[in-house]
Amino acid sequence: MAAFAILIFLFLGSVEGFSTKSQPCTYDREKLCKPALATAVFSTVSFVLGALTSVASGFLGMKIATYANARTTLEARKGVGKAFIVAFRSGAVMGFLLSASGLLVLYIAINLFKIYYGDDWEGLFEAITGYGLGGSSMALFGRVGGGIYTKAADVGADLVGKIERNIPEDDPRNPAVIADNVGDNVGDIAGMGSDLFGSYAESSCAALVVASISSFGITHDFTAMCYPLLISSMGILVCLVTTLFATDFFEIKAVKEIEPALKKQLIISTALMTLGIAIVTWTCLPSSFTIFNFGAQKVVKNWQLFLCVCVGLWAGLIIGFVTEYYTSNAYSPVQDVADSCRTGAATNVIFGLALGYKSVIIPIFAIAISIFVSFTFAAMYGIAVAALGMLSTIATGLAIDAYGPISDNAGGIAEMAGMSHRIRERTDALDAAGNTTAAIGKGFAIGSAALVSLALFGAFVSRAAITTVDVLTPKVFIGLIVGAMLPYWFSAMTMKSVGSAALKMVEEVRRQFNTIPGIMEGTAKPDYATCVKISTDASIKEMIPPGALVMLTPLIVGILFGVETLSGVLAGSLVSGVQIAISASNTGGAWDNAKKYIEAGDSEHARTLGPKGSEPHKAAVIGDTIGDPLKDTSGPSLNILIKLMAVESLVFAPFFATHGGLLFKI
Repeated sequence: MAAFAILIFLFLGSVEGFSTKSQPCTYDREKLCKPALATAVFSTVSFVLGALTSVASGFLGMKIATYANARTTLEARKGVGKAFIVAFRSGAVMGFLLSASGLLVLYIAINLFKIYYGDDWEGLFEAITGYGLGGSSMALFGRVGGGIYTKAADVGADLVGKIERNIPEDDPRNPAVIADNVGDNVGDIAGMGSDLFGSYAESSCAALVVASISSFGITHDFTAMCYPLLISSMGILVCLVTTLFATDFFEIKAVKEIEPALKKQLIISTALMTLGIAIVTWTCLPSSFTIFNFGAQKVVKNWQLFLCVCVGLWAGLIIGFVTEYYTSNAYSPVQDVADSCRTGAATNVIFGLALGYKSVIIPIFAIAISIFVSFTFAAMYGIAVAALGMLSTIATGLAIDAYGPISDNAGGIAEMAGMSHRIRERTDALDAAGNTTAAIGKGFAIGSAALVSLALFGAFVSRAAITTVDVLTPKVFIGLIVGAMLPYWFSAMTMKSVGSAALKMVEEVRRQFNTIPGIMEGTAKPDYATCVKISTDASIKEMIPPGALVMLTPLIVGILFGVETLSGVLAGSLVSGVQIAISASNTGGAWDNAKKYIEAGDSEHARTLGPKGSEPHKAAVIGDTIGDPLKDTSGPSLNILIKLMAVESLVFAPFFATHGGLLFKI
């Protein structure tokens, strides 16, 4: 963080050679704006603010989750409904904390920066973009490091414990169980939290940058300018009301009511939010205004902007439900994958991959339609507010998402504390519902990342003064093809990191089973600390190369090849990254739930494949183990790759526009 903050200051300060004289404004040459050095200082400050907020939200999320999971286990003694309420409420606390702190810090920063910038709104909101960069750069390490941590432990515990030794999941005799449970908090809670916070900070920044050079910024209409923040504020109020539906208005009495209750949360929050957006739009925006659109001003009506936000909001819901259809074992796609386990692990893997590729189709159409509608109505500003619309119910989304790992760990605690079988069944039921909802959360994160990075791309193109991005010019095309390769390179790094860390873990777990007498009988304790250390060391060491790839690519391309090639790289990575991210997340989720489908044995079909320990079950466990790094490391980290490269390019755009493209100048 420190190193990158210094880089931001040096690069942006050197745009005008560190001069403290006022400069003519970029978009209005008649007026004088604050010097580039001021932008450098304030961008660095907002970068640090964003990074600290992201770290704090991840840290507090983990604190909440670790307090909550033991309480959930204890509440499960009274019944599944009570346990659900504790798990869900603690997820909600994290969701509200994150969305509120993100909004609060951003709002305070804008008001403090305004004291210095005064009338120069363009410079003010350009400096604010550092906030999104800070949020995402920390999220990258949380997501990648957390993903490597949790999956190394999970794969190690599963391969030796379940397949070789035939002991249950989370059995205290397995040395890797503690590392596995800690990993759920690191990857799914801290990583997911800082990831969605990053999306949210960036879409707000992208919308504010575009608005500052539109009529809101020119006429200094602060209320209309804050429209993106008002949408998010309304989202917090709507999610507050929505949460009461799950915990207070309707009480859950049986296991089969859990998943519908969580799905209702999404539908209720989306419906109420539509109403909320209408109120904000009609009270805070003038009936018609102009939006900056690649060098021209485009006239937009307030109802058109309302539709842009709604399109994003409802596209998010569609992506959520499609993800659920492909990853929940209540529907045929996952049941087909489970059925393919009859003939072994190979057919399971083939079916799972096919399912993942197929699950990309509808989300991409949903994203495409929302991009077309929002761009037609309000240019790049429309896309930025559509992304905010998708993220406006972030508090509910995070509550549903954090609920999964909390329930998962509650089950682990029940097993390790030797509590009765009945309690374990209840926590497993909570966890199975949580698995599907975690997949929905990832769908949301990926969909919003696509819209956010497109909005940031638009802001970058206008900031770097590029009029058109022409695919037929060689400069841009080489960028496109290299950009499309980056998500593959990144996935290769993260998958291999999980693989090598899991290899060490498997060897350590085997060593302990073979050398410590009395582990299998339960008379001797395994050495948990060594396994925790393997995961910790692997995650800290292995997250540096993928992180460096993402952070350095825009800098190297911008400096050596210039802004046109960089715009190609951004477009290429966005297009291929979204596809790989959705298919990887859904394939992993489907394999996981196919295994749970066989284990639960709720239907006649599932009972023919089971019970635990049968050949189809072993094939399902292998599929699940392959899917682990896909759904929890590579897939969800890719959305940070596409966002982070776009926001970084936007922050450094003035430098690249002035000094970039060294190779083409020779």
